[in-house]
Amino acid sequence: MNKTAFFAALLLLASVPAAAGDYARYYESLPLPLSEPQAPVIPGTRVSVADFGGVGDGVILNTEAFGKAIAALDKRGGGHLDVPSGIWLTGPIVFKNCIDLHLEKGALLLFSPDKSLFVGEDGKVRPGISASKRHDISITGEGVIDGNGEWWRAVKRGKVSDVEWGDYHSMGGIDEDEGKLWYPFNLKHFGNIAPSHKEQEKLRTHLIRLTDCTRVLISGVTVQNSPKFHIVPQRCSQVAIVGVTVRCPWNAQNGDGIDLMQSKDVLVADCLVDVGDDGICLKAGGGAAALKDGATERVLIVGNTVFHAHGGFVIGSEFSGGIADVVVRDNVFSGTDTGLRFKSAPGRGGKTSRVRISGVIMSDIRDQAIVFETSYANVPVGEKGTVAQTEQFLPEFCDIEIERVVCRDARIGVKLQGSPAMIHGITLRHSTIFCSETLSEIPEDGMMEMEDVRLLGY
Repeated sequence: MNKTAFFAALLLLASVPAAAGDYARYYESLPLPLSEPQAPVIPGTRVSVADFGGVGDGVILNTEAFGKAIAALDKRGGGHLDVPSGIWLTGPIVFKNCIDLHLEKGALLLFSPDKSLFVGEDGKVRPGISASKRHDISITGEGVIDGNGEWWRAVKRGKVSDVEWGDYHSMGGIDEDEGKLWYPFNLKHFGNIAPSHKEQEKLRTHLIRLTDCTRVLISGVTVQNSPKFHIVPQRCSQVAIVGVTVRCPWNAQNGDGIDLMQSKDVLVADCLVDVGDDGICLKAGGGAAALKDGATERVLIVGNTVFHAHGGFVIGSEFSGGIADVVVRDNVFSGTDTGLRFKSAPGRGGKTSRVRISGVIMSDIRDQAIVFETSYANVPVGEKGTVAQTEQFLPEFCDIEIERVVCRDARIGVKLQGSPAMIHGITLRHSTIFCSETLSEIPEDGMMEMEDVRLLGY
């Protein structure tokens, strides 16, 4: 093999997401001792959803076929459920242990716009894909998972064109706030699942939510257009999200990409995120209820690219359980509203420990390259937000080291909004940030230490 072919092969190998359990290269030379997540163990049995009456014509509802296929695999100790090329319309899919949902190239798993299919017997709304207290589960392949979120989400008039505004009204729905807000309530072809548009808005569901699960892999697939957040591991351990594309309209309300909630031993690597709210976000619950579930900890976020998002990498707003032992390195944020975003408020804050961020490349950042905010108000659509007046669960952003940031065209370089009691022990080193408006807004000395930092402007 000549040198040209050899280096081409190396580049091709580097661009391929790691196979299940092959994560060692991500964990080399880390500033903190993190361990690789264990890969799920899936038996070799394979079935197709078509074997159980599934039809990929975009018309037939396949909820029952998916349920039967998963039940059959469960009886055999688990295995791979293949989804062939086609449009597979379905209601909720619920995992059992040792199941791999494998979407072949050309497969589109499309969740039904009929919201009533997602309401369980208990009256609660289920996610598109869910698992609770399961182990050894995976979602893999080259296919697409689409949440049909436009049938769920409210839309602000100021965030869409005239054509888009007309398209939403062609579905039916109602306007509020003097025509500035559209709700998918009283639609032409599908019924409501709540007595009012505001009550129905509160029922929006996540696309993929995994709760109390161990050994989880999501790899290769495209996850898009969720009613709310896209990928949500909650109280999970041993999780790898590798080579996944997450996308939705830039104006999608609460359209978070990947939200890790009180999960441990997590890898997020080589993903592409382009969403309507936070890109890659760490949370750990709010208030006293969060303490029993503990921290989000031992997390590695590496090699990802985030295009539109409210923040490229985010902690908050609720993290009362704490955030600890996090490494964020070699990520690109291009076109995000903010780059590194740390947000919280009294009543929902916690403490960060050993957060190490390096090698961040940013461009076209609408607001701040780096921002800390401790009076963040989480405002549901159509409501007015307030910050709780309490001295309990105050945010404490500390022990955060940031280095090797290169940013071109942020409006503001660094902004700290809070007191030294809530923002301290922050270090920024060896970085260059080019700003179009304001270099920095830091209220008091000592809140952030800077070493070899260039804040430049026009």
